[in-house]
Amino acid sequence: MPESADEPWDYSLYIPHDPRAVPISRHTLCLILTAHGLPHLTVTAALLATELIGNAMRHTKGPAGLLLHWEDGTLRIGVWDTDPTPPEPLLLTSADAEEGRGLALVGICADDWGWLPLTETAFGAAGKYVWCELAAAA
Repeated sequence: MPESADEPWDYSLYIPHDPRAVPISRHTLCLILTAHGLPHLTVTAALLATELIGNAMRHTKGPAGLLLHWEDGTLRIGVWDTDPTPPEPLLLTSADAEEGRGLALVGICADDWGWLPLTETAFGAAGKYVWCELAAAA
């Protein structure tokens, strides 16, 4: 464990293509943030991670990964998956729509977000990495 909250840290979690992985990943994220003295970030970070992981489970057939990086007062939440298709644009859908609001929510709640194509994932296939950032001080 880092000697102080100011030191950078990283965690990664392999996520099998299984809907049970979403709440397990969310719970793990909350435990990590609490252990590092960042419980005030857990609600927003869990919401953002749930959206990113849920998209990976919903729109891909392969495994995924949750990557957490803390440095200089900023938490980066990233999810890689094996589908190289770019994420859909941030569109606010109608209030009664049952899907399609996830990345719009990420855009609203995160301080920044983006995505990168991956020429190779941990499993050798092409994919993508979708990330968002939260600053510790609001």
